[in-house]
Amino acid sequence: MNRGKFITIEGSEGVGKTTQIAALRDSLTARGLEVIVTREPGGTPRAEAIRELLLTPTDEPMPMTCELLLMFAARATHIENLIRPALERGAWVVCDRFTDATYAYQGDGRGVRREEIANLERFVQAELRPDLTLLLDAPIEIGRARAQARDAETGVSDRFEQERREFFERVRNSYLERARSQPGRFAVIDATADRESVQHAISAEVEIRLFMRP
Repeated sequence: MNRGKFITIEGSEGVGKTTQIAALRDSLTARGLEVIVTREPGGTPRAEAIRELLLTPTDEPMPMTCELLLMFAARATHIENLIRPALERGAWVVCDRFTDATYAYQGDGRGVRREEIANLERFVQAELRPDLTLLLDAPIEIGRARAQARDAETGVSDRFEQERREFFERVRNSYLERARSQPGRFAVIDATADRESVQHAISAEVEIRLFMRP
């Protein structure tokens, strides 16, 4: 049986990942593929419990080393209990964020050295890397306005969404730098376009990079 494909969707707050992931799932399922949609941190019961620790605001400060290690603890159980078994049986996995988010948020956002993240990446993931990473990109003011409107409707705001603008500028710049350095894996999608245009752009990238390549 052929190994499935591993697609990750990256981007800062308010870029429309949830909507586009659902559309991508539907288009892949229409091809007769088994599609697993998951997220990080999270994806399995244990990883979702760690997600709560990471995202819920509390009075106790969270050191950046604690945040980093929790991210990779959740990732370890996610990979071994969901992602790797799904890929091995031929399913396609679409994941809302993965290790690129750690480089962006904990690395350039928080200031963790990239070498420390890379060491954990090798230890936890071994050879596992996404086949395609779709980076939904929008200026910070647009993404934050969308995220704030969403939070106003739901009444929920997590610990990361409370960060200052400068933090999200660093995150966005980190993502774009990673995309420039790895063009074979990354596709940058203009998330300021209307929903249908973004969907078409994603479909085109998936078609060219995962279905047309030998």
